[in-house]
Amino acid sequence: MKNGLKPLPTGIQTFEKIREGNYLYVDKTALVYRLANEHSYVFLSRPRRFGKSLLCSTLKSYFEGRRDLFEGLAMESLEKEWRKHPVLLISLASMKEGTTEDFNAKIDIQLSRYEEQFGIKKTSETPGARFQNLIEQLPIKTGEKTVVIIDEYDAPLLATLHEPEKLKEMRTTVRSLFGCLKDCDPWLRFVFITGVSKFSQVSIFSELNNLDKVTMMPRYSTLCGITQEELETQMRPWVEHLTADLGLSIEEALLRLKRNYDGYHFADDLKDIYNPYSLLQAFKWGRTNDFWFDTGTPSSLLNMIEKFGTQVMDFDDGRLCEAYEFDAPTEKMTTPMPFFYQSGYLTIKSYEPDTESYTLRYPNREVRNGMIYALIPYYVESDPIHARNIVADVYHAIRRDNLNEALQTLKAYLASIPYAENANSEGHYQTMLYVVFSLLGRYVQQEVRTAKGRIDMVLYTPTDIYVMELKIDKTADEALKQIDTKEYLLPYTLDDRRLHKVGIAFSTEARTLTEWKIYPN
Repeated sequence: MKNGLKPLPTGIQTFEKIREGNYLYVDKTALVYRLANEHSYVFLSRPRRFGKSLLCSTLKSYFEGRRDLFEGLAMESLEKEWRKHPVLLISLASMKEGTTEDFNAKIDIQLSRYEEQFGIKKTSETPGARFQNLIEQLPIKTGEKTVVIIDEYDAPLLATLHEPEKLKEMRTTVRSLFGCLKDCDPWLRFVFITGVSKFSQVSIFSELNNLDKVTMMPRYSTLCGITQEELETQMRPWVEHLTADLGLSIEEALLRLKRNYDGYHFADDLKDIYNPYSLLQAFKWGRTNDFWFDTGTPSSLLNMIEKFGTQVMDFDDGRLCEAYEFDAPTEKMTTPMPFFYQSGYLTIKSYEPDTESYTLRYPNREVRNGMIYALIPYYVESDPIHARNIVADVYHAIRRDNLNEALQTLKAYLASIPYAENANSEGHYQTMLYVVFSLLGRYVQQEVRTAKGRIDMVLYTPTDIYVMELKIDKTADEALKQIDTKEYLLPYTLDDRRLHKVGIAFSTEARTLTEWKIYPN
């Protein structure tokens, strides 16, 4: 241990390695025990980097009877028999090339490893037949039924999601491997399947009509990720270490971690969950950066936004999603909301049991920032760094309480952006301005609800508040009139800062701001 701290398991997804290396491990084994002993066939969906692979590895160690690895954990007092089952852990995580050749080659490596490990003769060249043969022969070899764990089953499917013909072929390939599971029921002790999204059971696990989908079940909502209690107890030494790096008190550090990485809800009980990957990275580097989104923005995110014409501006205010939509197969969705939820870009913020409807919003600041940066190349320009540099100039002008200079800088910048073929609607320009102003971060609130309407933007500085209304292909006077008519200034009249109303006009023909009026100036 360094400074009394257990080492962080960053990049380690193997339970055995974590326990043998005495790495930090947040004890989830009571839930693992319940999952393994109350169910036979289980499906769990969670966003990427939320600990699914570690959960699979933990289940593998449990079913292999590795009692030594669970010493001091909840599992130690729960399990009495510690029977040693043969376990087939099949990972599809690396199968992202979207070809059946890549899929079959990587499956061959995994099946060959198990055939050699257990001394099972290869009886066929077909992956599905070899997989079934292993499941059936292992109980004969070991005297215990087989456990099957499938990690990231949907990785090769997501790689072909927006290519219908390739998706159809890949779906058939994946189904041919796992189609034997129901027929193998007499030889199976437990089956666990995990991934990010839900593809049609008819397409992939066609016969598993007894599959327990625990993704949104309250009893398992904390199975992956970190709870507030776990952060403040099992991870507290690292929180205290972080305070020294950030120069904050414990309370301030906890508040910053919550604002940046908390806020995920995986069931209607709304238990708060932190992103485990981001927490570990924050502890490792002593910084609270946007770590999760920096690991890569899947192209499927932007493809979904474009395909469904999604209004990302609504994510701040919340999007309604009916319960039945969460059960729609990914490839047959009529709305991208379940996909955004399953992928971790949105989360449940409220649940209405009478109508069985959910409100989805960004979970935290990290995800919102990441989403905005991901949208820059699509809505603003191809060079995100240039966009952020320009916004930095705007930011500094605002800090000097010179809104005229800030808007003049923004006008020149927007006019310099080359015409984009997809910039053909008022909605595109609204989103473009939303993205640009969102880069100002804590100085701007957007789409602020009031008793009489919704303000486009409220800009804050230490000395001033600017209530801003933006009109596209209309005049600044019309924007000011709406501020007056809707009484947008009223909620801010008790604030000690100077209060301004700002009307801004944007022209789709000029593709930039054309005028603005600030009162009082």
